[in-house]
Amino acid sequence: MTSNFNPAWTPARDPAQGRFATLTFERDVAAPLSVLWQAWTAPAARAVWAAPTPSVVVEFLEADTRVGGREVSLCKVEGQPDIRCECGWLDLEPARRSVNYEVVSCEGVTQSAALVTAEFSGTQERSRLVVTVQLSSLAEDMEAGYRQGFGAGLDNLAAVARRTMVLQRVIRAPRSIVWNSWMNPEALPQWWGPDGYSCRTTRIDLRTGGEWVFDMIGPDGTVYPNHHLYHEVRPEERIGYALLWGENGPKHADAWALLEEQDGATRVTLGMVFSTEAEFQQAKGFGAIELGQQTLGKLERFVKAR
Repeated sequence: MTSNFNPAWTPARDPAQGRFATLTFERDVAAPLSVLWQAWTAPAARAVWAAPTPSVVVEFLEADTRVGGREVSLCKVEGQPDIRCECGWLDLEPARRSVNYEVVSCEGVTQSAALVTAEFSGTQERSRLVVTVQLSSLAEDMEAGYRQGFGAGLDNLAAVARRTMVLQRVIRAPRSIVWNSWMNPEALPQWWGPDGYSCRTTRIDLRTGGEWVFDMIGPDGTVYPNHHLYHEVRPEERIGYALLWGENGPKHADAWALLEEQDGATRVTLGMVFSTEAEFQQAKGFGAIELGQQTLGKLERFVKAR
């Protein structure tokens, strides 16, 4: 788990003097196990909860959550040098376990290295996370910084999981076909939205830094303005974007779509971190889960018809 290190460290007077510690953090989370796992691993969700305090700004330079992939981020605090965090994923067992290394450096000097193991358990109602950090540090107060940073970060994670919605569907088609149906500007508006809804596009540019400005029109003719801002597009893998209420309106969710190969089919995961827990509960109350599943059903039918 990168980016949750407290950057208020003090350089060691004797760099050769190593410091070792094993730290354990436990959290019970009022969210389904599948949701907690997505909040822990999906880059779009990690970007929401990564900063341990409001005074820290986290900038992600790389994010590749798969075995052999890495995540690189900068923790920025006004008046202090940037802290670089590099995370390398060593093991990922969905909804069970993750293992990663983490190296923290500043101005080219390594401050610490750690092995981070996260164990997951739970049900569709509640979940539990136990994180063990085996820390080796070369700077003073790194153990204290890790305790504070990981503690705050996991509190943020628990809060984010409580307002995260995750929808999944396995589509019996190759990933390339599902991806092309999603990222084709002519195809996407044809299937996006629940049953009975249609899309009227103003602008569409499906690439990193692009956008989709459109209206969703309900069966009764009600118009719902939408604006998607795409901040990450990894071909045939995942999409990260922000959902706004109308063109340049307030953001109501950070979202991602993940496409994974599964025995010749494609597992599609659609995740959304709502801006507040109240918005999440409101969306859940008017049937957003069922409507989202209808949207994925339309995608499946569209793919099969091609």
